[in-house]
Amino acid sequence: MYGHVEKLAEEILKGAASVEGVEAKLWQVPETLHDDVLAKMSAPPKTDVPIITPNELAEADGFLFGFPTRFGMMAAQFKAFMDATGGLWRTQQLAGKPAGIFYSTGSQGGGQETTPLTAITQLTHHGMIFVPIGYTFGAGMFEMEKIKGGSPYGAGTFAGDGSRQPSELELEQAFHQGKYFATIAKKLKAAA
Repeated sequence: MYGHVEKLAEEILKGAASVEGVEAKLWQVPETLHDDVLAKMSAPPKTDVPIITPNELAEADGFLFGFPTRFGMMAAQFKAFMDATGGLWRTQQLAGKPAGIFYSTGSQGGGQETTPLTAITQLTHHGMIFVPIGYTFGAGMFEMEKIKGGSPYGAGTFAGDGSRQPSELELEQAFHQGKYFATIAKKLKAAA
């Protein structure tokens, strides 16, 4: 809504594209809130990132799904998109494809781990292979002097009231997740 997930996504895209032979694309899911509601929430206009349809997921070799958190879970807009993937689920078109998660929360206790934990159910029902970053980000995972979102489940940021933007460290973690994920997705595709 306020661009935090998109900023992480842009860094993830750069990280994925840094892996030779990998083509990465940025998409957004359809907005479910009415324009009047978005205006009352002071949400800026959406960017020109293309809107994806559920069936387009079948064309990809892997996915990094990003979304803001609402009450410790994925936002309703992303949940509505996943709910529309029933046809893909019925035919198991996403089964065996790698998927990862990244997110934004309003506060430190706002769901940096509950959001990915509850989102994994979507991946599981589709038979996707969850690819967390674990502690592969190294020392950045243990930073204690600066506020930093993210967890072993994926890159993350804290938005606060919407005015805090992702920190340099959070953006570095997002780049790392994109590169790490793309390397694994490339290996899985080569082995298929």
